[in-house]
Amino acid sequence: MDFQFSEEQKMLRNTVRSFVDQEIMPHIATWDREGYFEPSIIKKLADLGLMGVCIPEKYGGSGMDYNALAIVCEELERGDTAFRTAVSVHTGLNSMSILQWGSEEQKQKYLVPQARGEKVGAFGLTEPAAGSDVAAMQTTAVKDGDYYILNGQKTWISLCDVADHFLVFAYTDKSKKHHGISAFIVERKWEGFSSKAIKGKLGIRAGNTGEIFFDNLKVPKENLLGAEGEGFKIAMASLDNGRFTVAAGAVGQIMVCMEASVAYCHERETFGKPIGQHQLVQQMIANMEAGLQMSRLLVYRAGELKNAGKRNTRETSLAKWQACDFANKAADDAVQIHGAYGFSDEYPVERYLRNSKAPVIYEGTREIHTIMQAEYVLGYRKDKPLNKMLPAWEQDL
Repeated sequence: MDFQFSEEQKMLRNTVRSFVDQEIMPHIATWDREGYFEPSIIKKLADLGLMGVCIPEKYGGSGMDYNALAIVCEELERGDTAFRTAVSVHTGLNSMSILQWGSEEQKQKYLVPQARGEKVGAFGLTEPAAGSDVAAMQTTAVKDGDYYILNGQKTWISLCDVADHFLVFAYTDKSKKHHGISAFIVERKWEGFSSKAIKGKLGIRAGNTGEIFFDNLKVPKENLLGAEGEGFKIAMASLDNGRFTVAAGAVGQIMVCMEASVAYCHERETFGKPIGQHQLVQQMIANMEAGLQMSRLLVYRAGELKNAGKRNTRETSLAKWQACDFANKAADDAVQIHGAYGFSDEYPVERYLRNSKAPVIYEGTREIHTIMQAEYVLGYRKDKPLNKMLPAWEQDL
């Protein structure tokens, strides 16, 4: 086992951290307060090669390993969850799914421009009545000659008003339940597509999140991803990648909560001494450190399995569950350490707390992951081989 980051990974971390400090940190309080998503950040991330950091160079990406993606997500989360989410959805849920399941034609048409950051990808699985219960979805795709006619809606879709391409899941045969779901690559510009942002969110206010609608939208048959009926399998594999990026982001959130708390511990005095010298404050700082170190180990272990081309559903689930719970607790403790000031947006910790709640819910609630982990241990759940695995990282020798 090697617990050291490579020089290339260290340089990547420094690059993303500098970007966050210069391009996001000075503005994020205003963007969050106004509920404004700054689209130029996507363009600047693309210019740095960060929108396809783990996509092979032959498909327009930077060709780095999957843990490089974790580093990008970890550091972006320091700036704000909104921008980590953008990379999670674009790269983890969409581009990596096309890399894993797409035909060569689909990779050339959609993956290459996405990896270069010329186009933005998003993911459409959740519906008003279908979250954890995927089979409850109502969206349908009916075959009609050379097209599928898509009708329905998706909700809580990140980059709903920004993305150019969407990976959408719909029933092609509802009688088959999970086995009747198929996946499609949908373009925003097609007639019958519309989107609408959701306002009034508890957190991630600087992110663009909303609904997308399909009204007799014609999807060319060549935009079917994988085979008909493979949609559920594709969705679950996509979530392995998305959950990996969410877990990495949670590591970044613990990190920034600790940074803010340590700074305040040295700044604030009570009862004649810095508050960092009070033992119960030290306990909260110690818990942050423990959560940070444990979460990081879980995340990068999952990344190494991805690098080796091995199935990692179990390991990624555990990383997502634990890291997001640790991040939520770290943010809560950060507010507590700041006292009354933590209740004001004069300090960033109240934003960290608001942002920390959504990852505990999306891409598998903590309850879903708890059940998954218990079923693995009890032997009730076993991961079946996939007919298409995420490609192993091909290291340049």
